[in-house]
Parts: sequence; C-alpha cells; structure tokens
Amino acid sequence: MTRRFSLLFLLVAISCTQNIDFVNPFIGTDYNGHTFPCACYPLGYIQAGPTTGMQGWDYCSGYRHSDTLMLGFTQTRLNGTGCADLGDLMVMPFSSAARENYASLMDKFSEKATPGYYSVHLKENAVTTEITSSPHVAFYRFTYDGNLRNLYLDFNSIVGRNSILSSEVKVLDNNRIEGCLKAKGWVKRSYCFAISLDTDFASMDTLATDESLNAPRYALHFPEAGKPVQMKISFSTVSTEGAWENMRTEVPGWSFSSVLAKTRDEWEKVLSLIDIDGSDSQKTNFYTALYHLYIQPNNIADVDGRYNGADNQIHTAETGRHFSTLSQWDTFRAADPFYNLMTPEFGGELAVSMIQQCEEQGFLPIWALCGKENYCMIGNHSVPHVVDAALMGLPGVDAEKAYAAVRQSLTVSHRRSDWELYDQYGYFPCDAGFNESVSKTLECGFDDYCAALLAEKLGKTEDAEFIFKRSQYYHTLFDPSTGLARGKQKDGQWREPFFPFSYAHDYKTGGDYTEGNAWQYTWHVLQDVDGLIAELGGKEAFVEKLDSLFVFSPDEGLTGRVPDVSGLIGQYAHGNEPSHHVAYLYTLADRPDRAAEVIREVFNRFYTPTPDGLCGNEDCGQMSAWYLFSACGFYPVNPVSGEYILGAPQIPSATWNLPNGKQLKVVAKGLDASHLYVSSVTLNGQALTDRITRDQILAGGTLLFTMCSNEE
Repeated sequence: MTRRFSLLFLLVAISCTQNIDFVNPFIGTDYNGHTFPCACYPLGYIQAGPTTGMQGWDYCSGYRHSDTLMLGFTQTRLNGTGCADLGDLMVMPFSSAARENYASLMDKFSEKATPGYYSVHLKENAVTTEITSSPHVAFYRFTYDGNLRNLYLDFNSIVGRNSILSSEVKVLDNNRIEGCLKAKGWVKRSYCFAISLDTDFASMDTLATDESLNAPRYALHFPEAGKPVQMKISFSTVSTEGAWENMRTEVPGWSFSSVLAKTRDEWEKVLSLIDIDGSDSQKTNFYTALYHLYIQPNNIADVDGRYNGADNQIHTAETGRHFSTLSQWDTFRAADPFYNLMTPEFGGELAVSMIQQCEEQGFLPIWALCGKENYCMIGNHSVPHVVDAALMGLPGVDAEKAYAAVRQSLTVSHRRSDWELYDQYGYFPCDAGFNESVSKTLECGFDDYCAALLAEKLGKTEDAEFIFKRSQYYHTLFDPSTGLARGKQKDGQWREPFFPFSYAHDYKTGGDYTEGNAWQYTWHVLQDVDGLIAELGGKEAFVEKLDSLFVFSPDEGLTGRVPDVSGLIGQYAHGNEPSHHVAYLYTLADRPDRAAEVIREVFNRFYTPTPDGLCGNEDCGQMSAWYLFSACGFYPVNPVSGEYILGAPQIPSATWNLPNGKQLKVVAKGLDASHLYVSSVTLNGQALTDRITRDQILAGGTLLFTMCSNEE
C-alpha cells in the first residue's frame, strides 16, 4: 500500500513538472557571464535582487555568485553587459541597532532563485528577504529573526563609476515614500519611484551622507515583533503619479503569493515556446537560455503607455509598450530573429519602439538604455530588426515608415556615423579620425544590405541600387597578400605595420577592429558569404583559411588582452558576438562535418549549468539565442534573409510551438556522444541540403537529422 502511494506521488510530481522548474538563474553569475538571480517579469522594467558589488568590470550586473557579503537589494540592473549602470534604490533589512555599515554575510545555502523569485537569509542582519515582481513593481517580504525590525534605504545607489546628480525624496507618511532622481552613468536618465509599506514605521533616522552624494539615506524602525514586513517599490520614467498608478494597477493588494503566481505563469508561457527532450542538464541549459532571452528588452512605458523619451520629452507608446535596453550590436545576430519568429507581436512592438526613438533623436537606436542613446558599439543594428519586421509584416509595423527611419539612419550623419566619408572612399579610412575602421566598414555593409532589401520590396529601385552597392564596400578592405580584412588609409595604402593577431577594443583605445582582431573580423560578411568565399580563393582555400582560425593560439604578447574576447578556440572567440556565425560558414563551404565538430566543442566547453557556465557576457540574450538555435540544428547566419543554415543538433528532440498554432518537431535520430555528424536532413520527408527557410519552419512538420559518427 505504501509502495503504491509512493509511486503514485512520484508520477503526479513528474506530471506536474514545468519548463520553469529547470531554469537556473545562477548560470552565468560568475566568470564573464555578468548575469543575475533577480526577481523579474518577462520584458519588465524591474529586476529586483541582490547586490554584492558595485565597482569594476566584474560587477556590471551588481552581483557575483562567489561572493558571500550582501550589500543590499537594488531594483534595476543590466543582463550580461560589458558596461555597468543601474542598480537603483538600495534597500536592506536588519534586526539590530542602527550602525554605519548595513552589509551582511549571507547564508549561501539559503540563497534561492527561480523566474520571478529570489530569497536569502542574511546571517548578521538576522532576516530573510524574499522578492517577487510585476512589470513595474518590486515586492519584498522581510521575515525578521528577532524582535527588532528595521529597514535601510539608500537613494544614492548606482552601479559603476556613476552618480546621482539630484534627487527629490518625500516621506508622505509612516508607510509611503516617493521621489524622483536624476542619474549620470552610461546615459543621463531620470526615474521616479513610489514606496508603500504594509506596516507603519514607528520612527525614521536620516543618516549622514558624504558631501558628494546628492540623495538621502534613511533607517526605518518598525514596532518590535509581529508579522513580516512587506514593501512595494514601483518605478516610472514619467512621474511619481505614474509610479503610484503602476503600483495600483499591477499590485493593488498585499498578497505576495498571488503576485509570484502570476509572474511564474507569465514565465511559463515564455518557457513553453519550445519543449525539449533531453537530460536534466540539457533542459537546465536550454530553459535558462530561453529565460535569459526574455529578461530584456525592458518596457519602460507606464501602464498608460507614457514614457520619457530620447529627447527627454514625455511620449505615448504607439503600441502601449516602449522597449529599451537595446544591445543591438549583440542581439541582431540571433536574439532578434528569435523574437520575430517565435513572438511576432513582441517583435513588432520592438520595431515600433525603435522607429519612435528614431523620431525622437533623428536615427534608429544604436544602444538604448532607459530610452536614451549611449552610442556604444558600431553600425546601427536596429536596422536589421526593423527591416526584418517590415519584410515579415509584423503587427503594427508600417513598412514605409520603417524604411524612412532606416534610410535616415544610414544617410544623415550623426555622432560617430560619417556617411559622407564612407561614401567618398567606399570604406572608413583608418587615418580619418575614426578607430575601428575595418569593423565599422564590415558592420555597416550588413546594415546597408538590409536597407537595400526593404527598398527593393517597396519599389524604390534607385535607392536599392545605391544602398546595395554600399553593401559591397567590404571588398575594398580585403588584402590578397594576407587573406585578411585590414585597415586602409585615405590614399588607398594599407596601414603599416600590420599585426593580424593584435586585439583592438573600442573607439577610445584605438585599433582597426572592435573587441577583436583581423582574424576574427575577416569572416564578418553576413550578407554575401559567396562573395567572401570568392575573395579567399574558392571553397577549398576558404576552408583551409577557416581551419587556421581554430588552431592559431599566439601568446598574449602578440594579441594583448581584451576581457570581451573570451571562449577561445584558437582565434575563434565564442564569448564575443562577431564570431557567433562562423562555425556555420563551414556548411556553406560544403564542409558540414567541420561545422558539427566546432558546434559540439562549443557546447561541451562553453555552456554548462553552473555559475561560471557562460564563457562571455550574456549580452542581453545573444549568448543564449546562439544556444537555442544551435541546440536545434540551425542558425540565422544572415539574420534578415529568412534562411537558417543547418548545423548539428545537440539535443534529442525539440518541439517549436509556433505562433500560428502549428508545430515544428526537430528530431536528432541516433544522437549520442560519438554521433556528432549529420548524414542527412529531411523536412517532412523531403531532403534539405544546407538550409531551412522561415516559411518552411512556420509551415510546421518534422525536421529530421540523422546523426552518425565519422566512421559511418
């Protein structure tokens, strides 16, 4: 009888397992991942959670799993970036008398995180903190060990070498505080907040601050003993009234469990876009990747659709939501194509948000944070997303309006985008005052190609011809004597001396490349792989050159050190985005066997279900998007072509639950540790060679990979 009951209980438990149960938010929180274990809602404004450090490259997200000291809990942060900002409004509960330092050692064994939830016990502060969230509201529950119940509030909080410029904070009564702050970091931004407590504080201390700080610090003291103290913190880019309305609309009551349940339900919807079979480790990696992909972009519009725009004016979002945190140099490669394919309504809203920001500032966003432009990175890779959305006819996207924004962004010069120079020489000269000249030329060439596609579709023949010609400028920078793309001067001469392995970092530090070198950027011709193959002497020579990329490992004296260039196999750098398509070039050069070998090595070495399991910055979902596509055997080398190049699947099967109600079942027949090659690929019984189209995916059916070993 007992045995039958135990078996029944086990079967019920198994049947109730959801995809959300495999997500591990601690993946990527150590080494270079820069992720975090916060309570957040899909695409929400808020990412409320632990802060263990606020200075240095290691703390771009404000947290590292290996730390044991908790500084406090902040409400916003960046997901896997290489620059630091946010970390707004720190709170810290404590069960002791007032003191100068409110940091506390934490019980690492008590630390837990799942999508929409975080909790930890603070040993020195003698309190357990639990957090959940809605899109705009962080919801805290503090359970104190002792009789003393206190709460520290620091409005000066910000990650990185950044600062609060000014603040206006008002204590309305014994359970409500509101205010607005202006901050200077990656961008100049402002935010307003509303704080509501379910327990009145009996007294409040205004704490001393350094004269360089421009916002107050408080210690709130609650009556002794009693139930847990709960707190809601709501954010708005518009006003305190907007923050209060966000709170009233999203979290009107005080049921922590109800808010958590709703947030978990929303995450489960996201995590059910794809259902996979595989080991628990594979499921953990896969669903955590899908989770990371939908933490951002972030909707900064209030519940009434209003937001503070790039021009510091209040606007109303056309779709009701306005998205920022746009790491486009990273996400255009695979994250954006995933959004457009699997969540087209969101893909359309994202494109409309980009077009609205163009109207506010004169060009599509390059890297947008809190609705403001920070000009980080090169090219303008909102162009691929907007073009793809227009070509697909995604909801809300007006193709003519989209093209106007694209054309303006690529022809009217603005900061760090000198189109007259580009057209005069047919490349960005390395001696014209611009660093990163080779990378800029190659990256802008892809944007041009995208624009030409949309111009052609809209019947703008003259524009299409001109812009397509621009997309071929890359040829001017290929040096036949080295077989590499290299810097060229205004007089047409190559830059000398030439150090093909030397890393360059960004526009401030010099060099002709962006977070990479000549070996890594030579392959960055997403729009014309056939032309690149011809430049390098045909497929056989191309493969030989590509093989060299994966074996050259010069010492640091020849390369220098750039933290973003990580996850190395030879000179292939999986930890940085310009390398992400490279393995699939083997397929297009008729060597899918080599593609399979590289993909398997990347999976084995650079994606593990551990805190140090990501080899490079998550970069707002791009590292995860590569994993999701590649695990299923295909990848968008050219993100706007509507085609996905075949690779080698790494999980037994996956069901893509398509937005049109159909399903694509991906099966890797015979997959095991030794069967990493693909002997054949069929879609609904019809043979495929090197690619599958978006239309074929959306038609659904069965994509069958038959796996084999190299002896077969």
